Amino acid sequence: MENQAKRSKQSSSSSGSRRSLKRKLDEEFEDDRKVSSHEDLVPEVRTQVEILESTFSSTEADRASAKRAIHVLSELAKNEEIVNVVVDCGAVPALVKHLQVPSLGIEGDGGEMPYEHEVEKGSAFTLGLLAIKPEHQQLIVDAGALPHLVDLLKRHRNAQNSRAVNGVIRRAADAITNLAHENSSIKSRVRIEGGIPPLVELLEFVDSKVQRAAAGALRTLAFKNDENKNQIVECNALPILILMLRSEDTAIHYEAVGVIGNLVHSSPHIKKDVLLAGALQPVIGLLSSSCSESQREAALLLGQFAATDTDCKIHIVQRGAVPPLIEMLESPDAQLREMSAFALGRLAQDTHNQAGIAHCGGIIPLLKLLDSKNGSLQHNAAFALYGLADNEDNVADLVKVGGVQMLQDGEFIVQPTRDCVAKTLKRLEEKIHGRVLGYLLYLMRVGEKVIQRRVALALAHLCSPDDQKTIFIDNNGLELLLELLESTNLKHQRDGSVALCKLANKASSLSPIDAAPPSPTPQVYLGEQYVNNSTLSDVTFLVEGKRFYAHRICLLASSDAFRAMFDGGYRERDAKDIEIPNIPWNVFELMMRYIYTGSVDVNMDVAQDLLRAADQYLLEGLKRLCEYAIAQDISVENVSLMFELSEAFNALSLRNACILFILEKFDKLSVMPWYSHLIQRILPETRTYFVRALNRPIQADL
Repeated sequence: MENQAKRSKQSSSSSGSRRSLKRKLDEEFEDDRKVSSHEDLVPEVRTQVEILESTFSSTEADRASAKRAIHVLSELAKNEEIVNVVVDCGAVPALVKHLQVPSLGIEGDGGEMPYEHEVEKGSAFTLGLLAIKPEHQQLIVDAGALPHLVDLLKRHRNAQNSRAVNGVIRRAADAITNLAHENSSIKSRVRIEGGIPPLVELLEFVDSKVQRAAAGALRTLAFKNDENKNQIVECNALPILILMLRSEDTAIHYEAVGVIGNLVHSSPHIKKDVLLAGALQPVIGLLSSSCSESQREAALLLGQFAATDTDCKIHIVQRGAVPPLIEMLESPDAQLREMSAFALGRLAQDTHNQAGIAHCGGIIPLLKLLDSKNGSLQHNAAFALYGLADNEDNVADLVKVGGVQMLQDGEFIVQPTRDCVAKTLKRLEEKIHGRVLGYLLYLMRVGEKVIQRRVALALAHLCSPDDQKTIFIDNNGLELLLELLESTNLKHQRDGSVALCKLANKASSLSPIDAAPPSPTPQVYLGEQYVNNSTLSDVTFLVEGKRFYAHRICLLASSDAFRAMFDGGYRERDAKDIEIPNIPWNVFELMMRYIYTGSVDVNMDVAQDLLRAADQYLLEGLKRLCEYAIAQDISVENVSLMFELSEAFNALSLRNACILFILEKFDKLSVMPWYSHLIQRILPETRTYFVRALNRPIQADL
């Protein structure tokens, strides 16, 4: 069988290897075929380039040949995998050459150029396609394309408007856009070559496609280039762009808002000029555009406007921006949600706007965005909620919809978002007093059950220790939390456990084991040297058949059990030897050492037996030491047994330690089959623990 399995494994491995090899050969063949097919195109491309190089004249035949060759190259350039072949075969200089108009020859004596504008348009279009690849941008510029493209932008000045003229201007603007895309040096070269003034002029062109192309080029040129921005503004582009914002053509207002957005980015003085020019209302109007790209750009721009000053934030809200921004928060478009959250985040940092955003329904959609897997979107929503939490009127609204739990339970992608959420919770915590607390208590008494629970959960995390008795004892908040522990809903159980654990930590700052109470009678410690010492001994214990010497005075002072033994009517009163039948020697010795010295090291080997002995002889201090030692050993596996132990010996501190452990380790314990039964067992003692802790007077700081 083993050999058969081995052969089967080898066969399977061999088969897998063959399949893998076949895939590899297929991939290599596919790559070779692509390379081969690209190489097959080289002669064709070179042929077209040679045609362009030899047909730069005004004859109709040459112009027709150039037009056909450019068309072939443009079709090839539409395929990104072939673009490099076109460039490597020397097409760029030839295409740049045909951006110019050849001088009229004999055939042109009539003054009309064959295929006027068509050849130049095709060249500009093809160069624009080649420029989509960043590595070709500088090559095209170095070949001298920019001055010719800028000249083409002015073609309408010397010719009647026609479809051909419009086409060549549009293709020139598109080529400039692609050349300057994310290339700062080429952006500056366009300005130096004089490209910005004609582009601004074209914003008023009669053909809408030309307008869009010019705006698109200006948008690219303005991005992160201050000198270009300033020149665009100096060319008086703002009034035209603002008119374009009101266009019913979605493509036009999209490009216009994009240009304005890039102009104002990181440029406070231009932002001020844009606002003075009257951009605010039309930008707000674009929030209701049917074009989601325009909506997104408008929201981004409003966020930038909102960073200007308080007055601007107020004006944005007063002019009706908030309702459409909130509606956009629930858009299926993630970018739209991100930009609207960005704008609302900026607006929410002003106290005058916070209540209005909440009143318009902004809280719930912003909270929902905290669940996003998009880090930027999540952060923008968190920042907006941070602003809203600054207004006392919004605190109850955040609590009522479960906002505190969502902020606490959220899985936040980046550290700045986590920091922002922590600050939001801190801000909410600072507002839980006075009328805010009064209203929350009212909701906890008369609201629907789900709201009562949300309020109790939030207050457990946010309230001051000074208010805990009022909230959880006087207003029944504790019972609401305990009800959650009994719920069959795992989320409710977890929320209740976490809240009670937080409440316990804040209530009294107690460790799980309380400090031992002072003895009701003064202690007398004879010292280590008298432990099991016959000197002056007046009583002897028989433990496991061995004598243990003791002193009545020390025992009488140690506990009520020994006082009853020696002062009461028990037979041990006059006995010289007292038998101890149920305690091992090592445990009895430790107990007596505690009585004589007031301290003893308790290890886990004897802790439970020593606890039993301490309980039997009413040695409360020793019980606490034993409980503390045992509590260090509480685990998920033994917590149920430890709770039973605490019950058996009335070990209050150990019982409390078990309760807090069960609350703290909810995630690990809740998967255990006996968890529900355990909760039912501890519930009465949990209630007792919290009533005692919350009723304890708050001690002033020293």
